[in-house]
Order: sequence, then C-alpha cells, then structure tokens
Amino acid sequence: MNPDWIAGLTGGLMIGCAAALYLLGNGRIMGASGLLGGLVDGTGRANWLERVAFLGGLIFVPALLVATGIVQRSAPVAGTGVLVLAGLLVGFGTRLGNGCTSGHGVCGISRFSRRGIVATVVYLLAGSFAVLLARAAGWTA
Repeated sequence: MNPDWIAGLTGGLMIGCAAALYLLGNGRIMGASGLLGGLVDGTGRANWLERVAFLGGLIFVPALLVATGIVQRSAPVAGTGVLVLAGLLVGFGTRLGNGCTSGHGVCGISRFSRRGIVATVVYLLAGSFAVLLARAAGWTA
C-alpha cells in the first residue's frame, strides 16, 4: 500500500488545526488569499505583522523542512512559464471568488457557510474540468 496518503492526511489535519486556532485566537477566518490581499491593497495595515508572520510561515517552514531533510523536495510538474501563469490565474480566481481553498474550503465548509460550500463546489468542478481539458489536449504530467 502506498503510504503517500499519510502525508496528505497529516497536512490536512495541520491545516484544519491551524484554521481552528486562528479563528479561536483572532476571531477571523484563516484565508491565505485574504491575508495576502490585505497586505497588497493596504487594508491589512492594522495587523500587518500577523499577516507577514503567517505568510512567511507558509513559505519558510516547507523550505526549512526540505533543508533539514525531514521531507523530500518535490519536482515541479511544469516549466517556469506554466507555473507563473498558473499562479497568476489562481491569484485572479481567489480575488474573483472572494477567497481561496483555506478560506472557503476549510473554514467556510466547517462553519456551514453557503457561500463557502458553493465556492468550493465551483472550484472543484472547474479544476476537474481543467484536468480533463489538459489531458484531452495531451498536457499530461
């Protein structure tokens, strides 16, 4: 049996616990795109240090885990241009949808938010459609 599911389960539990702690400790939803968006557009000036610390953790903790050998580095499945385009499209989509997977998927669904549930269903369907389209076009990884 392939043990890769353990990493996914562990990561999911960590994200869920982090979201619960953030909500209980700050009374706010842990949406990564909202935290970053508040820094970019200036609406998050009041708690900028908290935002920077959270987003820094998203970047530096995985780098630290790879550097110490605790986890293995994963190879990119696409070239730099595709990764940049994908990042820009994700950023546009999270602004258009007023949130990302951590805000809608983890925090929204756990609070039974209709908007979070609908947003999660929509982006899962859109992602599935994109994978089918990419496979039909021969862009398999």
